[in-house]
Amino acid sequence: MYPEHLTAPMKQQLVNEGFTDLTTSEQVEELLNKEEGTALVVVNSVCGCAAGTARPGVILSLENSEKKPDVLATVFAGVDKEATQKAREFMLPYPPSSPSIALFKNGELVHFVERHHIEGRSAEMIAEHLKAVYKEFC
Repeated sequence: MYPEHLTAPMKQQLVNEGFTDLTTSEQVEELLNKEEGTALVVVNSVCGCAAGTARPGVILSLENSEKKPDVLATVFAGVDKEATQKAREFMLPYPPSSPSIALFKNGELVHFVERHHIEGRSAEMIAEHLKAVYKEFC
């Protein structure tokens, strides 16, 4: 577990952009068991690629995007253990990946961006990729 004073600003970065911070497995289940609409779930992390490209890329993807997910949510790996574990169950068959980005439509996982698709890419590249995903599924 990471100390709260370290992770709070990292959580807040997404919360400030309208993301719901899911901290319990029940909150994750309630959100992802919905059978209508789209939900973007970001598995947040303390790593450099989360700070440098994942969070900024996700935020940038929502700015000026014609289509957007109905719900924005986040779990924090290494902080909210139960919530993250439950979210990862919904993200199967993909292995645990932090950071990662998942889009659900009508309760089904329709797109997943793993850490190895985030590392080495710019926030702008991630944003453009996600905008195309929103256009297709939202």
